[in-house]
Amino acid sequence: MARHIEVHHVTRIEGHGSIVLDVDEGRIEKIAWQVPEAPRFFEAMVLGKSWRDMQTIVSRICGICSISHSLACVKGVEAALGFEVSKQTGRLRRLAHYSELMQSHVLHVGYLVAPDLLGQTSVVPLTRSHPQLVELIVGLHRLANRWSDLVTGRTTHPITLQPGRMTHLPSPGDLVQLQHDLESAREGVWRLVDAVGDLLQALPAFDRPTEYVALVNGPEYALYEGEIGSSDGETVPVSRFEQVCNEYVAKDSTAKWARWHRDAYAVGARARFNLNGAYLSPLARKVAEALSLPEHRDNPYYNTVAQLGELGQLLDDASVLIDKILAAGLKAEHRDLVPHAGEGVGCVEAPRGILFHRYAFDAKGRCEAANLVIPTNQNHGNLQRDMEELVPRILDRSEAEITLLLEMLVRAYDPCVSCSTHFLDVRFKGGRAPGEGA
Repeated sequence: MARHIEVHHVTRIEGHGSIVLDVDEGRIEKIAWQVPEAPRFFEAMVLGKSWRDMQTIVSRICGICSISHSLACVKGVEAALGFEVSKQTGRLRRLAHYSELMQSHVLHVGYLVAPDLLGQTSVVPLTRSHPQLVELIVGLHRLANRWSDLVTGRTTHPITLQPGRMTHLPSPGDLVQLQHDLESAREGVWRLVDAVGDLLQALPAFDRPTEYVALVNGPEYALYEGEIGSSDGETVPVSRFEQVCNEYVAKDSTAKWARWHRDAYAVGARARFNLNGAYLSPLARKVAEALSLPEHRDNPYYNTVAQLGELGQLLDDASVLIDKILAAGLKAEHRDLVPHAGEGVGCVEAPRGILFHRYAFDAKGRCEAANLVIPTNQNHGNLQRDMEELVPRILDRSEAEITLLLEMLVRAYDPCVSCSTHFLDVRFKGGRAPGEGA
């Protein structure tokens, strides 16, 4: 029996990605994860721009991960110019980072994945069938938005995160109120955990041994600082990230793919859990155990469950962080950077995985080169490998079931496809690439 399945633009993900499956008499002729979006040349956009303008430009790469891009950018600029920020700035930046992680995780779990678990095509029908669940999701998301507003100046495309300093400080009273709100959110997270826990039987029992890559930083659940770690046993400094990513151009994709020790690797919440799970905070550990996450380390569908565990981590870590900020006292800072020639790398764990920014500047602080490697870039190859192993196991199901399981697999990775399409392998007649001699 011949089958042809084509999902043109998977829904409930950021950007455009497609699935193609061709089967003839039980033989899989083609299974492909395709990224057809036009490239977005942010690395070219920043060339010639001042170090002062970099964050404003690259924060526009993504409306969901604009804080992560801003943080990777300012860290890269500061590394290039040899500048180390104060403890206060570092703590406030971490607090900003955690707000975005919560924003994104709640959005993904609640608006994009929950409909699959409840047999719906979108979150809209859930407003009628599960109004209390939707109200809970909206409430947690609004809290995360207010948190971002407080620390970064607005919900997306932050304005306070500048190289060398924070341009505006929250008041002590605002931080005390935020800490109170985050304490109240613990009940909401547990309600969400209970709701999702009752639906996990909808996730396929599918495991595939995988290499996982994430920040590691000693006895810490690393999200903001550290080195690049692999579940295959190697650790390297973030300054050498190109040796990790090994980006290459893949067929059917306007986004580069990545590989390290194997032909593909995974980044994101599941990778962070698999490398840093020993250092979970108390609430995160309870969530992970309640949802049986340790038993499903190699199941890609459980990336969503790992995101729920990280909600507990964020609430615990943010509370400790606010205590430290308040105990030290908030002080206005008027430090500035002195431009000079240099090169540096900034790295953070964005919601979807490890994010790298490299910049080089001339003596006047103008950007001469940039290289940005997005988490979804790094996940494309692993998603393809998962599809190739999953499909033979589910060929006896209906086309509708196969289609849904493949779409759910894509959504589990929480891809940010538009962010990843920032490169195209252009070849002129004769195979010459731009910049190569004739």
